[in-house]
Amino acid sequence: MSDFKSQALKYHAEPTPGKISIEISKPAETVRDLALAYSPGVAEPVRCIAEDPDDVYKYTAKGNLVAVISNGSAILGLGNLGPMASKPVMEGKALLFKRFANLDSIDIEVSHRTTEEFINTVANIADTFGGINLEDIKAPECFEIEKELIKRCNIPVFHDDQHGTAIVTAAGMLNALEIQGKELSEATIVCMGAGAAAIACMELLIKCGAKREYIYMLDRKGVIHTRRDDLNEYKKLFANNTDKRTLEDALQGADVFVGVSGPDVLPAEALKLMADKPVIFACSNPDPEIKPELAHATRSDIIMATGRSDYPNQVNNVLCFPFIFRGALDVRASVINDEMKIAAVHAIRSIAKEPVPAAVLKAAEVDALVFGPEYIIPKPMDPRLLERVSKAVSDAAIASGVARLVR
Repeated sequence: MSDFKSQALKYHAEPTPGKISIEISKPAETVRDLALAYSPGVAEPVRCIAEDPDDVYKYTAKGNLVAVISNGSAILGLGNLGPMASKPVMEGKALLFKRFANLDSIDIEVSHRTTEEFINTVANIADTFGGINLEDIKAPECFEIEKELIKRCNIPVFHDDQHGTAIVTAAGMLNALEIQGKELSEATIVCMGAGAAAIACMELLIKCGAKREYIYMLDRKGVIHTRRDDLNEYKKLFANNTDKRTLEDALQGADVFVGVSGPDVLPAEALKLMADKPVIFACSNPDPEIKPELAHATRSDIIMATGRSDYPNQVNNVLCFPFIFRGALDVRASVINDEMKIAAVHAIRSIAKEPVPAAVLKAAEVDALVFGPEYIIPKPMDPRLLERVSKAVSDAAIASGVARLVR
């Protein structure tokens, strides 16, 4: 057993199994405390909530509680291993909610036979929570699940594998293109992968200014084009009217490569086909589409990001999802809409352009971080993310009319 594997297993097992626990938030030491906490005192908030359902936010933890829900059908880079195997990941997500945004979170793993069963299960328990974070659900079912739950629930529902990835990708991409002297609206983008994250990333980049006709998306069969008859409704949105068929065809003169696929699928020779000053986001985990060492040895003019913490420019969802929910719950938003997502993009990217606090440098174990090719997105431990991204999201919720509270 490798040293890191043994450390990881020990971390999860000791001194108590798992990564989260529940703590009480009120005194419970005396008979009077218990009388207030439960019978007969609990009857008073029950009556108030029955009379005015919004009082649930005043008298319970609903407004600071997020459910992290999965069926385990697309666990990290490990695939469909089932609900129980997803539990360590969902507990980890709950840990991150608490660590970065002081949001209480509980993981829920759902076993089901049909997509409709999953949707019904989540919809039927949704009122317990202030928000729902869907996680590690495979495409294309994840699109239907999120769409239907947004319709049926009166609280924010957010599939982080789609939108969290997209928000952080867009923030880093806009900064990288700016450094390279390019405009998103003029960039030719090659997207390797056509699952939930890939489609969400491209859709958000389009909302930020990219041109759909300049995007070439590839799946296992090659370029997604208009003459293919094997495309689902989501891939059809990116069917390009083109004669390009292979990755090499698509990369000829391209400005951007976004990989959300698998390891080592971008050959060095293909990288040479790209335009001057290209941007490479090789985000497959744990092994990227091209190793940074090889990419930099092949091209000296690239800006590169990966999904890994041991290289510069990590595209990490933790830069986004805790603060998206913090901002949404703070104003009791009914949904997380495009305006809120785009506000998060610009808040995240702006932080990378500012001087980095000494505490962040220490936590990142580096001497300096300056906006440029090696630093296009903030580090996850940057405390400015909580205040700035959350506020931007809250403000956008208010401005777009989906907030129930106006600060």
